[in-house]
Amino acid sequence: MIVHVCNDIGGWGKGFVMAISKRWSMPESSYRAWHKSQNNFELGKVQFVKVENDLWIANVIGQHKIRKDEQGNPPIRYEAIEKGMQGVLIKAKELNASVHMPRIGCGLAGGKWERIEPILQDCLIKNEIKTIVYDFK
Repeated sequence: MIVHVCNDIGGWGKGFVMAISKRWSMPESSYRAWHKSQNNFELGKVQFVKVENDLWIANVIGQHKIRKDEQGNPPIRYEAIEKGMQGVLIKAKELNASVHMPRIGCGLAGGKWERIEPILQDCLIKNEIKTIVYDFK
């Protein structure tokens, strides 16, 4: 399972999602349809999109909008990341899947890895989900 962070306004077009869209069209089209429907489209929710026989993309809504707010806070919402990782945990167990991701929430969302890593430790690694985080250049 490949996990990445999405925003809560339906925007898709910068960052890691570009690599996903280059390889598969379904994660983007599914995310856009989900946003349009507004059915359970909110912070902390996860959409799972099967892209190959044994490969899923997890669209985790973990950022509010796409820019800093009036107080200068970045779009990342750590509580939403944690809630989303609970959903990822359930699906990964169901599929007996390993989880792969970039340093989610630390790019355009403006998050700090020091806050994200403990969430992954608590939600996934402590629950024996093999989790691999990739650093991209």
